[in-house]
Amino acid sequence: MALGDLSKDPVYVKLLAYWKENGSKLDMRDLFQKDAERFKKFSLELELPDPDGGSPLLLDYSKNLVNEEILKLLLDLAKSRKVEERRDEMYAAGRINTTENRAVLHIALRTRADDTPINLDGKNIIPDVTRVLNQMEQFCNDVIGGKWVGYSGKKITDVVNIGIGGSDLGPCMVCEALTQYRVGPKAHFVSNVDESHLTDVLSSVCPETTLFIIASKTFTTQETIANAQSARKWFLEKAKDESAISKHFVALSTNLVKVKEFGIETSFEFWDYVGGRYSLWSAIGLSIALQSGFTNFRKMLDGARFIDQSFKSSPLEKNVPAILALLGVWYNSVLGYESHAILPYDQFLSKLPAYLQQADMESNGKSTTLSGARITDYNTGPVIWGQAGTNGQHAFYQLLHQGTRNVPADFIGFVQKSESVPGITHHSILLANLIAQPEALMIGRTPPDSVAQELRPHKFFSGNRPTNMILARKLTPFTLGALIAIYEHKIFVQGTIWNVNSFDQWGVELGKELAKAIEPELTGTSKGTHDGSTQGIIEFILKHK
Repeated sequence: MALGDLSKDPVYVKLLAYWKENGSKLDMRDLFQKDAERFKKFSLELELPDPDGGSPLLLDYSKNLVNEEILKLLLDLAKSRKVEERRDEMYAAGRINTTENRAVLHIALRTRADDTPINLDGKNIIPDVTRVLNQMEQFCNDVIGGKWVGYSGKKITDVVNIGIGGSDLGPCMVCEALTQYRVGPKAHFVSNVDESHLTDVLSSVCPETTLFIIASKTFTTQETIANAQSARKWFLEKAKDESAISKHFVALSTNLVKVKEFGIETSFEFWDYVGGRYSLWSAIGLSIALQSGFTNFRKMLDGARFIDQSFKSSPLEKNVPAILALLGVWYNSVLGYESHAILPYDQFLSKLPAYLQQADMESNGKSTTLSGARITDYNTGPVIWGQAGTNGQHAFYQLLHQGTRNVPADFIGFVQKSESVPGITHHSILLANLIAQPEALMIGRTPPDSVAQELRPHKFFSGNRPTNMILARKLTPFTLGALIAIYEHKIFVQGTIWNVNSFDQWGVELGKELAKAIEPELTGTSKGTHDGSTQGIIEFILKHK
């Protein structure tokens, strides 16, 4: 589906002109004063069919630099950029990952066996997805129930997931988010090839009761295989028997030859129509299902499935992912705000900003259109960053409130705590801060006359800084699945508007290729040709090893 240059799109041109002519007049404080119905007009509520009581979910986007005219133009832009048609093409298994000639079907991973078939190359793929989910369910039940035991007959108490990128960030984030739902072995994660990461985890587990999950589609990812081989060596030093490998190592891979060579007999399949950063719903989520139990893993899939259906069927003006995406395009590509903060007010979601950083920046950090043209006159993917509240308030909120950069932000919170500890009642403090920060960013402050003249400039807050509020009743597996899927579809909509391929990641390749060439130079076994800086760094390392 060919799209023209965004910068020449008539609706985009109107948005630029509107901002140039009216931007200085857009003041959220005035907008609220003039319209008592603003919150109702600029908010959406979803009733989530959550069996654990996590519904409803609120998106309040009224604290944004938009009015009804801007919102209409943004919705017109989505239609002009054929967002709905592109969405339908994805759901119909179109090969929208054009540089790799692949379909994009992480939505299929959330389906139920009796859902409408999804046909790829003439084959309904839902039975394969169901088969692997059933395999995962049986394996999780065996491990949690004590049927699958270690080489000494002891029950598995710890799981170490060895992966990197999408094979690490998603499962790691979700396992922490669902800590209070743990029913199985404790999950640990190793991703960094820095040996300290592996040795730190190994120091806290016992080989007799530890299961290793090696997550690598090709089983050749350098960092993952280096860590896997070291974990194997550590394990065999204790077990003394290579046949024990099959009881303590499983693989998430498509390279069964390499898996067998490693000594692994149990593996779980996933498919090339699922990108790494969208793969936690697949067998890559095995660590989640082992720690939280397959029932809770299934609830998380159901939460994402609910959003998949809502995203597909809701009109754009009532579509939560689409609204978030359009606001992001407004700030990033029209107003020129280059970063976006993710601010979850729940400690269990402390890894969500890092997860969304990869999901968004690896997807839309592109400067080439689908037709191969260079993008030079509008911004694509923003810099995604953030931290859990209230910690961030004592770190970078100073810049959010009084810095020279305007940083739109998503505040995420929950009305109720998922767990409660007798005698500890901090949640009202947390909620008060969650509510106060967006209000403060919007209203700002002019110091009263009682403040000394020389201090007045330092205590001035300009306000009028945009935020979204995403609020649900409580953090449950279903709600978490819904939240992640909202951001996945937001990323898709933005990539469509910018006319980039949100599902490849060629930008990670060059550095990895150069690293493989440099590695033997660090042992003195070869010598390469580099720029003066790189050569100087190599020589410094060789001198001081």
